[in-house]
Amino acid sequence: MKKITYIVLAIVLLISFGCKSTKSITSNGELDSKISSRQLIKEHAKTFTKFKTLQARVKVEYLQGDMEQTHSINLRMEKDKTIWLSATLGIVRAKITPTKVSFYNKLDNTYFDGDFSLISDLLGTDLDFNKVQNLLLGEALFDLTTNNYKVDVFDKSYLLQPKRQSELLEILLLLNPSHFKMDSQQISQTLEQRILQIDYKNYQEVDKQVLPKNVNIIAVEGNFETQINMEFKSVSLDSDLRFPFRIPTGFKEIVVKR
Repeated sequence: MKKITYIVLAIVLLISFGCKSTKSITSNGELDSKISSRQLIKEHAKTFTKFKTLQARVKVEYLQGDMEQTHSINLRMEKDKTIWLSATLGIVRAKITPTKVSFYNKLDNTYFDGDFSLISDLLGTDLDFNKVQNLLLGEALFDLTTNNYKVDVFDKSYLLQPKRQSELLEILLLLNPSHFKMDSQQISQTLEQRILQIDYKNYQEVDKQVLPKNVNIIAVEGNFETQINMEFKSVSLDSDLRFPFRIPTGFKEIVVKR
C-alpha cells in the first residue's frame, strides 16, 4: 500500500502557486442563461495559461480507505514539454514528458520508466501529457472543438456536456462564470464502474494568470476510492529552471501488466 501511495504522489501531483504577486479570486460572476455552447467554449479557450516555466510547492493530502498521509512536493514545469516533481530530500522524484513517464522511489528502491499506462490505471481513465497538464491548470481534459455540446445552468456554474453521450464514456463539465475556468470535471465509465472527478475549489491570480489554488481529485473503481487534495502555494513563473533526473543504479523496475 505504501508503494502505491508514493506512485500516486510521484505522478499525479504536479503544481502549486502563491507569491507576492498572487491573490485569491472570488467567484461572483453572473450566469447568462442565453449563452451558447460555442460561446462558452470560446470563453474557456481564452483562459488557457501562457507561461514558459512554472516553479512551485504543493501540499498534498492522500486518502485511501483508513490511510491518510500529507506530503510537500516541489514542482517545476516547462509548458507543453516537461513536468518535474520531487518530494522532500528527493526521496521520490518524477519527470513527465509528452512521450514518457519516469519516476523512482528511494524508500523501496523501485523505478518506472515507460508510457502513461501507470497514471491511466491509477486514475481509471486514459491520460496523456496534455490531459495531465490541463487537469492541473483548470482546463478541459478533452478538446472541446471536436464534439457538439449543450449548455445548461447548474447551481452557480455552467454545465457543459456532449449532446450525445457515449455509452462507454460520459463527460460532465462545470465552468466558472467569473473566469470560465473549470469548477469540476467528471468522467464516468459506467460499464467498468469507474469515475474520475476533479473539483476546483478555489482559484488565484499569479502574474495575471488564473490558476488553481485548491484541487480535489476523487478516483473510484468499484468499491475502491482514492482521494487527493492539493493546495497550491509559492509559485513563480518564467524563471530559468533545470530538470535533473537520473534513475539510480540497482533499482527494481515496476512493470505494468496489461
